[in-house]
Amino acid sequence: MAEYERLSHEVVATEEVLRESLFGERRVAEALLGYVGGEPAAFALFFHNFSTFLGRPGLYLEDLYVRPEHRGAGVGKALLRRLARLAKERGCGRLEWWVLDWNEPAIRFYKNLGAEPMDDWTVYRLTGEKLDELAGGR
Repeated sequence: MAEYERLSHEVVATEEVLRESLFGERRVAEALLGYVGGEPAAFALFFHNFSTFLGRPGLYLEDLYVRPEHRGAGVGKALLRRLARLAKERGCGRLEWWVLDWNEPAIRFYKNLGAEPMDDWTVYRLTGEKLDELAGGR
């Protein structure tokens, strides 16, 4: 996925870290797997967030990846449909995610599902030294 998003240089996760995050004592994320003919074809990694405006939890889709040979076969849509059902079952008020501005195929796919871009919001992030500095109170 990082290769597709042209972000391989940013990956620091290891199998051990992912295993702990998904299956450890304090699970912080969940994943759905999509199969085609018994072969793993896709995954969706997600976690809960919370909306103070709605007063309800939401599901945040961190990653949706479909192997190139299975794109266009409905696997991604099936995973999103399952996530929408999970959101409803869990009393969530929304399902949301980010998409890279240049990823036109994904943008078209999401818009065809009825998703709306949130153009009036800007994403901010702290990582590395800047996160350490703020955490340390400097």
